[in-house]
Amino acid sequence: MTEDRFRTPWVLLGLLMIVAHLGLIFYGLVPNLVSRPLHLAMILPWVFLFSSAGKLRFSTDVVLTILGIGCCLWIALNHQNLKDQYGFLEGRLQTAMAIFLLLLVMEGARRMIGWPLPAVAAVMLAYGLFGNLIPGEFGHSGTPLGSFLGTLTIAEGGIWGSLTGVSVGVVAVFVIFGAVLNAGEAGQGFMNAASAAAGRLRGGAAKVSVLSSALFGSISGSASANVASTGAVTLPAMTKLGYPRRLAAAVEAVASSGGQIMPPLMGAGAFVMVELTGVPYTEIMFAAILPAVLFFAAVWLGIDAYATRYDLREVPVDQRPDKRDVIITSAFFVVPFTTLLVAMFAFRYTPQYSAALAIFVGLIALLFNGRTGFDPKLAAGRLAAACVNAGRQIAMIGSIIICASIVIGVLGITGLGVKLTSFIVSGSGGLLWPSLLLTALACLLLGMEVPTTAAYVICVSVAGPALIDLGLEPLQAHLFVFWFALLSTITPPVCGAVFIAAGMVSENWLKVALSAMALGIGLYIIPLGMIANPDIIRLQTDPVGSGIAFLQMAVGLGCLSFGVISNWTFPVRAMLCATGTGVIFLRLFV
Repeated sequence: MTEDRFRTPWVLLGLLMIVAHLGLIFYGLVPNLVSRPLHLAMILPWVFLFSSAGKLRFSTDVVLTILGIGCCLWIALNHQNLKDQYGFLEGRLQTAMAIFLLLLVMEGARRMIGWPLPAVAAVMLAYGLFGNLIPGEFGHSGTPLGSFLGTLTIAEGGIWGSLTGVSVGVVAVFVIFGAVLNAGEAGQGFMNAASAAAGRLRGGAAKVSVLSSALFGSISGSASANVASTGAVTLPAMTKLGYPRRLAAAVEAVASSGGQIMPPLMGAGAFVMVELTGVPYTEIMFAAILPAVLFFAAVWLGIDAYATRYDLREVPVDQRPDKRDVIITSAFFVVPFTTLLVAMFAFRYTPQYSAALAIFVGLIALLFNGRTGFDPKLAAGRLAAACVNAGRQIAMIGSIIICASIVIGVLGITGLGVKLTSFIVSGSGGLLWPSLLLTALACLLLGMEVPTTAAYVICVSVAGPALIDLGLEPLQAHLFVFWFALLSTITPPVCGAVFIAAGMVSENWLKVALSAMALGIGLYIIPLGMIANPDIIRLQTDPVGSGIAFLQMAVGLGCLSFGVISNWTFPVRAMLCATGTGVIFLRLFV
């Protein structure tokens, strides 16, 4: 079934999701076993029906959706009685419902992102059911079927656990915020502001891509979405100016990947981090800002290094926006962002409450056109687009988080998480840096198959406690894992952002990946630098020490970028790489 055929129903369903999730923020007294099942119930039509094609499949998907919604509503209506069961299923009907819900969640994730994450969840379920047959350390004593399935499906663990609560209470509202901004002229404002700031510089078109991707990525939280949106403008601009196609695609892929680490929003990962660490969102944002700026500064310097090899020209004057357009269109994202930040930092509101206020400001902005001013005729179409995009994005992220919650639930029920943590510690000889390298490799391998947020959640659940036991601060360990979960966006053999960017310019993806790895060297080095010099993430508590660490790492990354990318003689490049590495990790030796 096509989107156009069901446009009005999808707009109404998207509007219902927006109203419901905003209502939860302002009301805030809904029990978890009500709000979280209702969240899944609203997601299911987007997962199974929005892109369903063919009469037979559509009919099957309607049945799955109705049954799924029915199960969710039954749990919500019976939440008081279910609390008295303490996670134990009663009767065959509840057992059948639990099995159906688990299968439905895994199939929903498969529909949205492919088979890898559901496969991991299926393996974990099999371990939970039959792990008692495994001899030795990695077996478990066994759990009664009713207790195992019940903990995952009728208690506030498993699919209704704290991660799903993050999706309901925080992620959804920021997704709505992004959808409202993108429905108006904020995206054009990003491009105009970036072009005005960097278009006149050497390599200006590439630097416009860096800035626009940083701005857009902070609300999209998806490297692939970032490439597809900003790349539609920046990639043709770079290729028309004679930039090598492999370089143009690499710039867009790297900059778009960095959008997920750029505050204030950082996609869904930051909010999941709040739940897993217990660290306030504002503290996470302060900790993440300097490393993110370092990453984009390294990309910026890398473009300058490439400019020593190629003639990377600035954006022609006639293609740059005039000052009026820059000021007016920038207001479409500056005003909502200012509302968000003022509400959080000046009035000390929660991130989700602040985002709700910013959404209302963004909705008002939908009434205005950058050229003609007040134009209410535009609002209906823009609001419809916001509703549909919000529904699709909430369903995408929600399906990932709920499926990943199965993995986290089984790790907790069986004790496998503790055993894997012990294995990491013993396998590394109780040494921090070998553990870090093992964790980085695990993040890279897992990130090749599942989205960044899911890779982060699974890896940090296993490796996070081990790294903390070896002396890292919790936030330090989580940021390390989150950064390395991003590696797969530009690192072969599976590098989603590179594939999309290479396809958009018709270039060999492997050539693009090699250029992206060189340009995105900060993605590999900065997480290690956060361990070697933890002052870089202590901006809120030690701004002076954090500033010194920032300058030190900036110098080191600058040397590394020119050492890896420039066309200077090999001895000079080798000396720069050695100097850069030494500067970044100096703290380890003094």
